[in-house]
Amino acid sequence: MLKLLLIFQQEMWPYAHLNPKIYVMKNPSSRSTLTVAEPQSTKGCHVRKLHGNLLPWNAFITAVDYFGYLYPTKHVENVFSVAYMTSSVLILVLMLSWTKWNQTLSLRLRLNLGFSMFVLSLMVTPIIEWTNWHQNGTNVESNAAYFVIVASVVICGLADGLIGGSLVGSAGKLPKQYMQAIFAGTASSGVLISILRIITKVSLPHTPQGLKTSAHLYFITSTTILIGCIICCNLLYKLPVMQQHYALVQDNCLPCSRHKFQDMARTIRWPAFGIFAIYTVTLSIFPGFLAENLESKLFKDWYPILLITVYNVSDFAGKSFTAVYVLKSFGKATWFCIARLIFYPLFTACLHGPKWLKNEVPIIFLTTMLGLTNGYLTSVIMILAPKSVPTSEAEIAAIVMAVSLGMGLVSGSVLGWFWII
Repeated sequence: MLKLLLIFQQEMWPYAHLNPKIYVMKNPSSRSTLTVAEPQSTKGCHVRKLHGNLLPWNAFITAVDYFGYLYPTKHVENVFSVAYMTSSVLILVLMLSWTKWNQTLSLRLRLNLGFSMFVLSLMVTPIIEWTNWHQNGTNVESNAAYFVIVASVVICGLADGLIGGSLVGSAGKLPKQYMQAIFAGTASSGVLISILRIITKVSLPHTPQGLKTSAHLYFITSTTILIGCIICCNLLYKLPVMQQHYALVQDNCLPCSRHKFQDMARTIRWPAFGIFAIYTVTLSIFPGFLAENLESKLFKDWYPILLITVYNVSDFAGKSFTAVYVLKSFGKATWFCIARLIFYPLFTACLHGPKWLKNEVPIIFLTTMLGLTNGYLTSVIMILAPKSVPTSEAEIAAIVMAVSLGMGLVSGSVLGWFWII
């Protein structure tokens, strides 16, 4: 979730009201400061990194038509959700428990390792299918191949936890526009990958061979984007401002003890519960329910791709709207999070209710509202929580919020199975 922007910004406070491109880098141990300017070249790197972290996850879930064709008896979207979210949260918890991980693995090493794991996980699918596909265009069903693909999703989740979890706390120290930009940037990866899937699918014949070719082109293009992220990661470290910053933060790694974590969790328990509720509701509906439980005679196998695209665009719009207006009340934001439980009976009505609710219009409308509320409330809660505590505790507050978000992701992905049961 959190990208190289967090590395660059850690312990750097932008005086935006004076000059948005000037930063003061602080060294608490020596009480010294170093004023530097952010080069224009860092912006492209930040944007690319923000896209890259959630791009592999979006790539897997948006290829629902492809995986559904290969494994029609498997609940692919629900399995992917549980595998990815659980492994990501496990890494986050491990990193919180291991207080010396900051010194053992450098930020640059974690980023390179994480993105390399992303590249590996995305290339597993086309490689496996190349080995299993016959000349006549029919696929050899293989449980072994399916489990290898699920394992690649687990690797993808581990990489996400490694990258996002190692940097999440830093965002709490930044002004709200940076937290907003982080979440809008990660949401934009969903829009990007949805557009890519539509282009690759529509550009080739609607045949088994065409589906295979379009999916492989889709995964290869996604992998190429991730390789670009690796290049940007290493280029950014070569910039003088990055080298100066990295030298200063080496001696400023503050461990988050269990006692501090528990105290902070009690202090911000309502926003933590709010972010947990947001993703419990969202992940129990998206992507599994939208991709596997709903059908359309009009859109056919395009329907799940359409719904996932609608959600991603709405989520991006909601997260971007916090650049214009941010709700100021924690209480109202938390109640809005709880109010999203109304999506359960509404989507249930679309699945089992009267015929007029089972057509595409109500479902697309509800999917739009699901994405908008998820995006906006996520940004609001994640912006307000670290700013509600003293600056010295903002990093711990952001870590608590990240853990709560991760637990919501796992909870939602598990609850998504109840639609099938």
